Amino acid sequence: MSTFQRSRSAGRPKIDFRLIAGILGAFTFFMGFALLIPIPVSIYFAEETVYSFAISSAFAFVLGGLIYFIFKPKDEIRPREAFFIVSVTWIVLSVFGSAPFLVSGVVDDFADAFFETISGLTTTGATIFGGVSHDNRINPNIEDLPKSIVFWRSILHWIGGMGFIVLSIAILPFLGLGTTNLLHSESSILESDKLTPRVQETAKLLWGVYLILTLAHFVLLWLHPKMDWFEAINHAMSTMATGGFSTKDSSILWFDSAYIDWVIILFMFLAGISFAMHFRLLRGETKLFLNNRETRFYSFIVVLASFLISTILIFQTDYTIPEVIRHGTFQALSIITTTGYVTNDYGAWPSLALIILIALFFTGGCAGSTSGGIKMFRHMILIRAVGREIRQSVHPKAVIPLRVGNVIVEPPMVRRILSFFMLYVLLFLGGAVILTWLGSDPVSALSASIASLGNIGPALGEFGPTNNYAGLSAVGKWALSLLMIIGRLELFTVLVLFSVPYWKE
Repeated sequence: MSTFQRSRSAGRPKIDFRLIAGILGAFTFFMGFALLIPIPVSIYFAEETVYSFAISSAFAFVLGGLIYFIFKPKDEIRPREAFFIVSVTWIVLSVFGSAPFLVSGVVDDFADAFFETISGLTTTGATIFGGVSHDNRINPNIEDLPKSIVFWRSILHWIGGMGFIVLSIAILPFLGLGTTNLLHSESSILESDKLTPRVQETAKLLWGVYLILTLAHFVLLWLHPKMDWFEAINHAMSTMATGGFSTKDSSILWFDSAYIDWVIILFMFLAGISFAMHFRLLRGETKLFLNNRETRFYSFIVVLASFLISTILIFQTDYTIPEVIRHGTFQALSIITTTGYVTNDYGAWPSLALIILIALFFTGGCAGSTSGGIKMFRHMILIRAVGREIRQSVHPKAVIPLRVGNVIVEPPMVRRILSFFMLYVLLFLGGAVILTWLGSDPVSALSASIASLGNIGPALGEFGPTNNYAGLSAVGKWALSLLMIIGRLELFTVLVLFSVPYWKE
């Protein structure tokens, strides 16, 4: 930081709310462009929702643009502002993203519209469509929704998968200094591997890889006669974002196709790997890709979970061997990557298979992927830490560093990860307590809480793969919406706002 910048910073308040307002205005204005994307779909299918998206977009343009030009950022975004901006941005975007649902009349309750939108942006995939609400309002089935609304749900997934702020920084060069703090506060996408010295260039490269894989997935799905172009593009966006929104109420089960299942399995697996690793693979750095320890650990967990579930299904169900391998692999990968697709009602599976699936709710993909959850690198370090403590007990005077490969993990990182696990469990239990208090049975409450915090979507019991979240009360929907945001931003970004040190000098 230059002497001039230090002098400017010294005269600024501890939290610059004018700068925060300007950045939020820019993001709101940018959201206006996203709201225009479904309009061609509305026109193509001759739907009246074209006016809903036009009105919603115009409102975002006017309000966002006005706020930006009144509070145009001139100073650097510091870590305190970054935490606040990122946390509030996801709420603001969900409010504006809810507008098409409400203006079109598809949803007449703001809590439902917000829940559906935040579920889309955080790539959770929990839905209120296809069920009866707590106050006996009937929400339409997904297959009865206007095509443009279905498309908007998938757009929310796709934008939220790589991160709205990552996309904004890649496209909008006028947001000022300190955007690195924003990106690191939003996700681990750019922390996993810095591909270029400039963060903006790295964001562009990762979005390029994301687009390439989405297009490849779209083409492979479109080749199957059961999927037209509209269904293929929606599922391609949803899969690469590890979101789980489908064009069908019964998800991928509706298509009943081994080809479609295996194509989605492949791209769910790819979406669970760091996109920086994909970029290096596309650049020809195959050895680096194959030797990445987190990728190998993630692959091992996927294979092990798929094998265990498939073996249980072979001996305890009437499925054929190809069917159990397909369904077992699909569901294991869908939960690990937090995608949330289903090809089978796993709620009716044998208890032992369900226990394994419940354990997978606490996993997640690799750092730098679009998947939610705890992430594999944290599990790797935790396992190493336990192993070191066992060796330290045998050799109490020995100095035993914690290593992952050739890299020594410093104690502050280990403490941060242990804190993460503790907070994760507390938030999960807190969400379950709220849902139980609202009337849900323990299995439904526990599974819905972890499915929301882990951005997975479908849970068990009344929120299982063949059900939805429509019947949950407004309080329950707001509670789960908060868990979705906290889980998507990996806890600390949001929780730091509730700490005393954040507000002190």
